[in-house]
Amino acid sequence: MAAGEIPRATHSLPVAFGAGAVIGVLGGMIGLGGAEFRLPLLIGLFGFAALSAVILNKAMSLVVVLTALPARLTAVSAGQVAAHWPVAVDLLAGSLLGAWAGASWAVRMRSSTLYRVLAALMVLMAVALVVTHTAALGALGLPLWALVPAGVAAGFGIGVVAAIMGVAGGELLIPTIVLLFAVDLKTAGSLSLLVSVPTMLVAFARYSRDGSFAVLRANSRFTAVMAAGSIAGAALGGLLLGAFPEAVLLPALAVILLVSAVKLARHD
Repeated sequence: MAAGEIPRATHSLPVAFGAGAVIGVLGGMIGLGGAEFRLPLLIGLFGFAALSAVILNKAMSLVVVLTALPARLTAVSAGQVAAHWPVAVDLLAGSLLGAWAGASWAVRMRSSTLYRVLAALMVLMAVALVVTHTAALGALGLPLWALVPAGVAAGFGIGVVAAIMGVAGGELLIPTIVLLFAVDLKTAGSLSLLVSVPTMLVAFARYSRDGSFAVLRANSRFTAVMAAGSIAGAALGGLLLGAFPEAVLLPALAVILLVSAVKLARHD
């Protein structure tokens, strides 16, 4: 690619929709958006460099989460979610700062370094995926004086990861909410979306200040089509929820993430 040339997708729009749909199905079957699976496809299949892929992934993640939010809030009443507003505030106090910091670090990293950081974070996501869906999570029971700073610190770390990977961060937010704040898993899922949206908007705002953000304008149709595929796939994946044994599905998805991590680590 020539210097200064804005990267564009190397495949057709139907391929983008189909890839998004597959990602949506994978995520929908486990109740997540699937952005961690989308990122290696943007790099490996569609030929985007690391930072461009992260920015595109962030845009699609934001669209998918905003679409899922109303449906999620009908599954868990607004009153139930509102009762836990201190949890969201505590996490947001850290995640907003973390999102800005993470996006700032991503745009300053050398491309080779960013590939390796993304690979390490893919491994983290694989571990979080298995632990969240297989381990019996229980509250840590921290005293209030320790709970508040722990929530801010956890939020900061999650904001950094979400910004660097271009994901919503639900894979990390949900177990954090359960472990720290003793919130049930269903309500934690809704709270994670409420934390994710402003966190993603902050990261998005930071990325918009960098010249690499032009990749989103140059690939707006591609982004919209792949996001639409992700939304359609997520709906289908939701219908398939429970159709495949988790003892088979979760290890398979974790292996996909680990294989993707290896490929990213070897990327030039």
